[in-house]
Order: sequence, then structure tokens, then C-alpha cells
Amino acid sequence: MRNIRYVQVILLVCIISLITAACSGKDSTDKGKAAGVSLLSGNWDQVLAEAKGQTVNWYMWGGSDAINEFVDQKYGTLLKDQYGITLRRVPISDTAEAVNKVLNEKQAGKNQDGSVDLIWINGENFATLKQAEALFGPFATKLPNAKYVDYNNPAVVKDFGLDTEGYESVWGSAQFQFVYDAKRIKPSDLPRNYKELKLWVEKHPGRFTYNAPPDFTGTRFVKQLFYESSGGYQNWSKPFVQQEFDTEASKVWDYLNELKLSLWRKGETYPKTIAELMALFNNNEVDFAFTQDVGGIATDIGKGKLPNTARPYVFDTGTIGDYHYVAIPYNAAHKAAAMVVADVILNPKTQFEKADPASGWGDGIGIDPSKLEGEHKKLYDELKATSGETAVPADVLLKHKLPDLQAAYTPALEEGWKNHVLFQK
Repeated sequence: MRNIRYVQVILLVCIISLITAACSGKDSTDKGKAAGVSLLSGNWDQVLAEAKGQTVNWYMWGGSDAINEFVDQKYGTLLKDQYGITLRRVPISDTAEAVNKVLNEKQAGKNQDGSVDLIWINGENFATLKQAEALFGPFATKLPNAKYVDYNNPAVVKDFGLDTEGYESVWGSAQFQFVYDAKRIKPSDLPRNYKELKLWVEKHPGRFTYNAPPDFTGTRFVKQLFYESSGGYQNWSKPFVQQEFDTEASKVWDYLNELKLSLWRKGETYPKTIAELMALFNNNEVDFAFTQDVGGIATDIGKGKLPNTARPYVFDTGTIGDYHYVAIPYNAAHKAAAMVVADVILNPKTQFEKADPASGWGDGIGIDPSKLEGEHKKLYDELKATSGETAVPADVLLKHKLPDLQAAYTPALEEGWKNHVLFQK
């Protein structure tokens, strides 16, 4: 009997300990979230005062020299000189690295003083953190420069079909475009949809390839084919259903497998990144490359990454475009400074400098031109006038802009491509 009672006491102590630990963990999480509540309810001067002297750890994809240089030199200098904030760019090869770091800290109970202050993010990575309740906010509409954002635009407030609800703030926009060399191909000979592309590739064996998913632009190339082969994007605004997806995706795998023998190196290997594809194009090994830069390709031409006669264009059937954002983790150590960074990168002047290939990298703006007045409107008009042949006109892009799929479709397409195309012999 004594042993039974002893066991009962031990069990009771364990249960109490578990409950206490659970409550402690919840309290810690709540404290992490509460740490920034005053920033959301207070005025902007309070945010600026708290941000002064802080260092922002901005985790972002680091694969572009042009982007890295602009962030370090333009944003870094401006933040230091005007706000007393130090910007520390943390380069990563995949945004999932930052997402996993935040989730690991959350699981470990590190609900304050986290390693990540700001993340360049969208799509499934945003969905993962939002679902895990691991984001700070809603903060987006609290930023002074949010007045330039069209929050009535579904493309802005829905990130890959998911409501952002103010937990991420717009930074810029992108849209898939094909790149060709006007010295090699006449505009009248360009394929204008995937059906025509297949005919062109079969007629010019070895002169086309695409970068392999899960590289972003490679996945987007496959997504657009999925739209066209299944009757259009309108059919896929609904939640993911595996059986429906498999039925339509089989057409995509058939198309790509039939294309294989006509691809560069007969489809035995694919460029791993957009940089590798551009290098093949620049070396005259293939006749097409891709870009996501709405502002054009002048920067890449100027740096010798593309020939002087390179020109971008879009299919008549449309290409996928989206917005990209920044988000603040719930346990960020420097939330105030992160908010200031998010506001600075929305300023019309820095938006235009980012969009101008001469000073930035040709990224699309995240703000609404119709909300601009005075000097800002004048700057925007000048930006449009200087784009030239190295950029697709903004109105043409908008006319052919297709929304992206909901996040669940991305891993399904990437895994499907690997199993049914890459490994298919």
C-alpha cells in the first residue's frame, strides 16, 4: 500500500510540474508578444525613440549582388544617419532557414530577445509563421508610409491566397518575364504561349532550358505551364485537393517529358539557379533566360551578365506576378527598429531608387502610383520614361499579370516535378 501511495505522489508531482511548465511556457510566449504591444498602440515618435541605437538583424536571401549592395549601402547608410539604427543584413540561401530559426526558438521557449528581427518573406514561408502564431503585429498599417500602399488591392492583402492581416508589410513586386536576344531572334518569331514554346524548342534543339525547381523562377515557369494546360488560373483559386491536382498536373509532366530530348543537354541536367541560366544565355548556349525584375534588365546588362541586345517580354497568356514583403517575428529583440526599416523601404523615393536599374536592381514598386503627389509623382514619371527597351512597360505587365497559386500548390509542383520529370528516364 505504501508503494502504491508513493507512486501516486510521484505521479501527482509530475502532473503538477507539467502543468506549471505549460503555464510558464504560455506566460513566456505572452510576454514575448506583449513586449511590442505598446509599439502598436503608441505614436510613431515613440517607435523612433525606442528604435534609436538598436541593431536590426534582417534575414534575407543573399543570392543577388545588386540587392545586397543596395540594402547595405542605401538602406544601411540612411538608417544610420537619419535614425541611429544599425542594419545588419544576414544572408541566407533559403528563407526557410530564417523561418526554422524562429520556430526552433519558439519551441525552445525563447519568446523574447530572438535572433531574427526582420525577414524578407512571402508565400509558404509567411503562411508557416502565421499559422504558428510566430509573427508580431498587425503592424503594417501603423507605418507612416503605409498611406502609399493600396490595401484595397487583393493582390496586396492576399499573399499566395492567404490574408496578410497586417502581419507583413509590402516591400516590392515581381513578375515573371522571358528574356531573349534581339540579335538572335526577331520579335515576330518569339513564342507567345507554352504551345508555341514547345514548337520553337523542338525546331531549335538544344537552345532552351529552364532552371530546376525548387529554384523560385524555375518553379514559377512550371506553375504557368500548369495554368495554361489546365484551363487557366481561375480554376485554382480554391484550396488544394490532391486528386484534382494530380489529374491536371499529369499534363504538365507529359509536356515537360516530351520536351526533354530537345532541351539543352537533352534534359539530362538543368541549371540549378537563375544565375546559371543567365550565364548560359550570356554565353550563347541557350536562347532564353528569365527575370523577375519589373524594372527591367538594364542592371544585369550593365554588369555584363546579359548581352546589350537582351530584351524582356511576357507571354500573351500571361505570367505570374506577386508582391514580396517583410515580416517581424513575435520574439524579435528589436521590434521598433524593424518597424522603422519596414517604413523606410516604403518611402516613395527609396522605392523608385530600388526600381531604377541605374541605382537599384529593377525591382517592382510596392506602392500605388495613383497615391503619389507632387515631387513623388514627378520622380515616378521620370522612372517610367527612362525604362526603354530593357523593361516591359508597366501597363503591359499589369495587363498580363496572373496571380500566384496558394502556398500548398508550390511543394506539390516541386515534388511532382522531381518525381515525374527529373527522375523520369
